[in-house]
Amino acid sequence: MNKIFALAGVVIKELYRRKDFYVLFVLTALLTLGAGAASFFHDDKIIRYVKDICLLLIWVSSIVIAIVTTARQIPAEREARTIFPLLAKPVSRGQVIVGKFLGCWLASGIALVVFYFFFAIITGSREHVWPFGIYFQAMWMQWFMLAIVTAMVLLGSIFFAAPSSTNTICFIVVLGLLGLGGHLGKIALQQAQPVQNILTFLYFFIPHLEWYDLRDFVVYDQPLIACSAIAQATVYAAVWTAIFLFLAWLGFRRKGLNT
Repeated sequence: MNKIFALAGVVIKELYRRKDFYVLFVLTALLTLGAGAASFFHDDKIIRYVKDICLLLIWVSSIVIAIVTTARQIPAEREARTIFPLLAKPVSRGQVIVGKFLGCWLASGIALVVFYFFFAIITGSREHVWPFGIYFQAMWMQWFMLAIVTAMVLLGSIFFAAPSSTNTICFIVVLGLLGLGGHLGKIALQQAQPVQNILTFLYFFIPHLEWYDLRDFVVYDQPLIACSAIAQATVYAAVWTAIFLFLAWLGFRRKGLNT
């Protein structure tokens, strides 16, 4: 476990050294200014609109950080040839996979904490309401959604030739899952056979990232979600994360380090 946490720590430090960390602060400042401007209008609908925009930016920026940070981990180690002394320490390939995943996931979690911290302070100071419960649930669900995304991107980085390819393909996949994943079941009912069976199979086979989107609960001040539902979603995310990490380990185990 010490080796895994050491690898994760290196990934987190890398986030601070690269531009991702500065982009995080710039986006956080923009979110703060945008939410603060809502006080000019003194209109509940405008405030909700600004909150919705802020949360959308939080989702977009956190997904960008997760994908970009994860996609370069294994290819960068191979390109710099630091993978050889790393595995000679000795660190197993499974530990490399888990360590890289944990570091990227924790880095994404740190970004989320910063975003939601400023979001809660600014919106709370304007509305004089501090619904920390639903904020925590929204952040928790989004963080575990990012666990699925991070593991999936790590799997892609094993097989795709360059980080740019991994970034592009994973962005398309994530956007497709978020935008179409929840509608495949309805679309399938309107199709003829065998398309209906294929779409129905895909609906039950793909990970449903849209289940983790609680933005409407935050914007419209909805009550807290039942803990049992949050627990089930957490287990669901953990299962998909484990599947992707296992496939990444299998691929990394069979892949030559010079290719």
